[in-house]
Amino acid sequence: MEVSLRAAQIIAGRFEQATGQSLAPERFWRIGTTLSPLCRDRGLCSIDQLACLIDRGSDPELSLDMIDALLNNETSFFRDTGAFAQITESLLPRLRTDRAGDRRIRIWSAACSTGQEVYSLAMLFAEQAEIWAGWRIEILGSDISRAAIQQARTGLYSQFEVQRGLPIRKLVSWFDPVLDQGWRVKAELASMVTFGRHNLLGPPPAGGRFDIILCRNALLYFSPERRRQLLDGLSLAIAPDGALLLGAGETALGCSARFVHDPHMQMVYRPAAFGSQPRADAA
Repeated sequence: MEVSLRAAQIIAGRFEQATGQSLAPERFWRIGTTLSPLCRDRGLCSIDQLACLIDRGSDPELSLDMIDALLNNETSFFRDTGAFAQITESLLPRLRTDRAGDRRIRIWSAACSTGQEVYSLAMLFAEQAEIWAGWRIEILGSDISRAAIQQARTGLYSQFEVQRGLPIRKLVSWFDPVLDQGWRVKAELASMVTFGRHNLLGPPPAGGRFDIILCRNALLYFSPERRRQLLDGLSLAIAPDGALLLGAGETALGCSARFVHDPHMQMVYRPAAFGSQPRADAA
């Protein structure tokens, strides 16, 4: 569908107001491509009509559907094997030592989309059940998209979705086939995770600070000022010795003074005061 400049500006403005994500003019082409199915489903004749209704604010559900449609929900199981290798080989072994006293680990997958990253994390623990026996492992996944969180909670994925990054052994071990629908996460794995809708620019989730926060490939969609606001918010949610994992093309440097790069691991950032914290295993 064709989109007038005025309609694109209204939609982009409401999208940024709701999510904090910028939709620059050079990306206005996405509006027609992405929102045409929504218009057809709602019986609207044009994107301009959709923009007019959204501008009036008389249909909150329509605005939420518009936001869901424009959000980029790109994700996959075990996305970026290097990041998961660092979690498995470096971050979790250190936490097992540093948290031996209270035997509790909290992990937050922020902007988790449809949940594949969250279930990937759960599999790391489930496949080492003997090591983590007696530990309280809390894994939270959050996203601003209602539709994404709904799918994450159902744990139902198409054949195409499970083929993206999920080895066949893990598929058979942790998923059950669902006739004509795909594969559903087994109850044992689903019981290890929690999902909730959350705006990254809002207050952090309740329940205490997180030992690991994954917020990968989200900063790309925010303006520099919004990135600073987002990172400053994450600094309030992370443990003093916690680890923040960003995407391969992202950095916290120059965005927020509250994080520093971990010199030993790519894509890992620490609270600024981390270097002054004594190691639990120090001599």
